[in-house]
Amino acid sequence: MDMRHGGGAGKWICCAFMSPTAPKRLAAPHGEADQQWLRQKLEELERIERPSASEGELQAAEWLVGELAKLGAEARIETERAHGTYWWPIGIGTSLGVAGGLAALRGRRLAGAALGALGAAVIATDFPPRPRPFRKLLPERDTFNVICELGDPDADRTVVLVSHHDSANAGLVFHPGIPDLVSKTGAFRHLDTSPMLMAPVIGGPVTSLLAGLTGSRVLAAAGTVLSAGSTASMIDIGLRKVVPGANDNGTAVIALLELARRFLADPPDDLRLILLSAGSEESFSEGMKAFGERHFDNLPVDSTFFINMDTIGSPYLTVLRGEGFLKMFEYPAEALILADNAAEEEGIRLMPNLRIRNGTDGLEALAAGYPVVSICSCTEHKQPANYHWPNDVSENVDFDTVESGIRLAEGMTRRLAGGWVSLPD
Repeated sequence: MDMRHGGGAGKWICCAFMSPTAPKRLAAPHGEADQQWLRQKLEELERIERPSASEGELQAAEWLVGELAKLGAEARIETERAHGTYWWPIGIGTSLGVAGGLAALRGRRLAGAALGALGAAVIATDFPPRPRPFRKLLPERDTFNVICELGDPDADRTVVLVSHHDSANAGLVFHPGIPDLVSKTGAFRHLDTSPMLMAPVIGGPVTSLLAGLTGSRVLAAAGTVLSAGSTASMIDIGLRKVVPGANDNGTAVIALLELARRFLADPPDDLRLILLSAGSEESFSEGMKAFGERHFDNLPVDSTFFINMDTIGSPYLTVLRGEGFLKMFEYPAEALILADNAAEEEGIRLMPNLRIRNGTDGLEALAAGYPVVSICSCTEHKQPANYHWPNDVSENVDFDTVESGIRLAEGMTRRLAGGWVSLPD
């Protein structure tokens, strides 16, 4: 399949920018990244204000295509449609929870139950990898996926290396003082799964539903308060500016650049490589979902492996064992064994056994049945550093961890060229 002519909704734009006079970066050995060069590229990217499905996101995509061209790789932009936020659909769901709680307080139990149920359904179906039917009623904009194909185009097996180039809005709920405060209780030492941040969000409408069913005024008041607080949080996020997004997820974008350099210098045998930087990850993986709708039919599950990289500039590298907003989706054991063995052989120490109660772009491929891993990073508190906050700048990125993430992704890819990972039927 020639993905430059892939089917599906949307359009693609060829953006090679192949200039014979473009300056070439001096190649470093395969196992050693030039951290000064990585820092320079990350500083360039973080200066682009790039919210999901925006002109800034397009500018970042065009920047990435140009940087790949300087390395000698041809890339393109595929334009898809996306809503571009998560605070609108979630905020509408929580607002229905407020209305349901107020209706139940006034004795309108049937209306309270119905509004609470509708609000909970809007929220639950909006989390990846759900179909998100409510978003189809909301305004849409263009979002931009960058795709670069390397290696053997006729190979039977494909490795897809994934990042995302949009960045998130800040919000009071992401204030770094919150995990610092919780860490003083010692709770993080005993947690291998991050807290379910969306529990109170969906919990408000569910409580309003229960209030309508039972007639309880206590539940009605609780549902109203919980839903109102969540709605206020979504409004706060929507009104704030986008963060620089150096760690989340500029680190993975520059990792793709370094991996392109290495694979151009020494292509793995009998392996087709797709470097994908998705747009609109921060609006619940809309770019990745669009990539799947366009390309999954032409990427067989038994011959395609996804390596997702997200936020790889915190002090400790990790490979997620599972993720999901409500339901926990476990990563396949066969893929994790490959990652763990590659890390051990590369001398990379991983923070062990972590799961998250939110989602990365790896979740879409995971739910589609592919062998996939997600390479991430965390602090000693098992949280991503500077998450969705204005201090997410290159100055605060741990480039040793970024380099370890690059080596791990490269090591896994080269091992897949020598021996494939197949999942049980």
